[in-house]
Amino acid sequence: MGANTSQVSDLSESQSIRTLIGPDAISENEPFWNQLISFTFTSPTSMFGVFDHLSVSLIVQNNPRSGNFGALVRVFLSRTKELKISTECQDQLFIWQAHNALFLVRCLLKVFIRQMNEEELHLQFSYQERAPGTYDSICEDLLEELVCNLVHLIVEVPLLDITYNILFEAVTTLLVLLSYQLFHKEVLREGLIYSYLTRGRCLSLTSRLVKTLLYNFIRQEKCPAATHVLQTQSDGGGLLYGLASGVASGLWSVFTLGGVGSRPGAEHDQNPLPLSNQSLLLLLVLANLTDGPDCPNPYRQAVTCFKNTQDSSSIPSPQPHTFQINFNSLYTALCEQQKSDQVTLLLYTLLHQNSNMRTYILSRTDMENLVLPILEILYHVEERNSHHVYMALIILLILTEDDTFNRSIHEVMLKNISWYTERVLTEISLGSLLILVVIRTIQFNMTRTRDKYLHTNCLAALANMSAQFRNLHQYAAQRIISLFALLSKKHNKVLEQATQSLRGPLGADDTTVLPDYAQDLNVIEEVIRMMLEIINSCLSNSLHHNPNLLYALLYKRELFEQFRSHPSFQDIMQNLDTVRRDSVFLLSSKHSSVYI
Repeated sequence: MGANTSQVSDLSESQSIRTLIGPDAISENEPFWNQLISFTFTSPTSMFGVFDHLSVSLIVQNNPRSGNFGALVRVFLSRTKELKISTECQDQLFIWQAHNALFLVRCLLKVFIRQMNEEELHLQFSYQERAPGTYDSICEDLLEELVCNLVHLIVEVPLLDITYNILFEAVTTLLVLLSYQLFHKEVLREGLIYSYLTRGRCLSLTSRLVKTLLYNFIRQEKCPAATHVLQTQSDGGGLLYGLASGVASGLWSVFTLGGVGSRPGAEHDQNPLPLSNQSLLLLLVLANLTDGPDCPNPYRQAVTCFKNTQDSSSIPSPQPHTFQINFNSLYTALCEQQKSDQVTLLLYTLLHQNSNMRTYILSRTDMENLVLPILEILYHVEERNSHHVYMALIILLILTEDDTFNRSIHEVMLKNISWYTERVLTEISLGSLLILVVIRTIQFNMTRTRDKYLHTNCLAALANMSAQFRNLHQYAAQRIISLFALLSKKHNKVLEQATQSLRGPLGADDTTVLPDYAQDLNVIEEVIRMMLEIINSCLSNSLHHNPNLLYALLYKRELFEQFRSHPSFQDIMQNLDTVRRDSVFLLSSKHSSVYI
């Protein structure tokens, strides 16, 4: 197999591949390796495009004896030492051969990880067969050498057209190595790869690795047009995505708790950005590694404490692994890429854990660029997985904890929101639109998913904003009262069912299991009280600024009559009655023709 090999079948049926996976050892100094890694081909759609099922079996059987996998790793490592110089000299052939070697390493790693535990994987890196659990202390740790070299490659080699592919391979190979947590939970704290990254030689490169991965995400570089590896076949599969998507998707399922991602292929339909997407996935995997028994996760520390490049403060950070990055560029990338749930998770992580980034985001005067994509996620709730919806909602909850944000969103006017199709909104404030979308999410949850915590978080966001409601759009005011009407109707229905169940059907015995209507009533009454508190807070703090809500409340005042004598709502109803009397007097003094 040489440079002329171009078909996947040629590669999988090649004598060189058969020799690689065979029982005979091949020294890394033999010319065989130059022949093996001098290939070009269009993209296979899976690992088995290179290694068929028979090959997989032979690899696992023969490699502990032949050590050819270890030799392949050494061939790759020998070439990484000259990658930076090759980049400066534009030596594309050398870089491409190093890429091919790493590509084969990744394919084999994926086979091994699916078939064996970390201890057995460690044996695959040595030349001679050893009993499980025993190691030669004199021999170098080739697995650690590979991990460290991959990290060095990512942080040292500049991102250019000729290095795009090998940087992608380096990022994805680390993802493959970290995918052990999909099969063995114990590696989260005690695994070899975990220790290499969090306590080994890679520790000193923590901040540089996190910074590089963030900038890969920020730059959103497309695949170089001239590359062979990234060409897409007619079926939509690609080498980089085909071989990496299984691992990346699997790791992503860890963070979405097994949930299904957004519409398959949605991010890759046009202008795929594989390096950007994979870098973000690797960053999230690293940042979400659990803390060790004797040390915190250094990658989480780096993510939570980095600063703005424009921060001229000379006060040193007490946190280790800190660095500076351009917040404006990061903010722009976060705004533009919110359709993918991994970007939403990054935004949530930064808002929740990085106080520097949270302060910067809340100080922006163009918050609509960030909030509108989040609202669009919630608006299309039926098309998103529940974890993506929850992350978007928690982001709103964090933002609405800031009073300045709650005031400013009512000052931002929007026109013709194309994705909001329930009603034509020619002009509406960002705050009123946020209220409409959150209320719609509550109503969707009540009729479909019935998730108690989802509507509790929705109502919490509205409660945070309520004291700062200003000039609510007429439709937003109507929807607030309509939601209360829906809750009232549901309350009456459950109350009637509970009453009927207490009477019991004729002929029923004492062992009949009845629905827990008392629990349902408690949940509904809790939500009703939160709605009453939201309305009361708005009218108490900004009555003069919300005439549309006041008119809607008075128009539907009969909805509130049944709750005036209810012991759970008497206190809040008294406040609303006081506000309503004051509002009647106010309206009467301004418009003597108004009859209440």
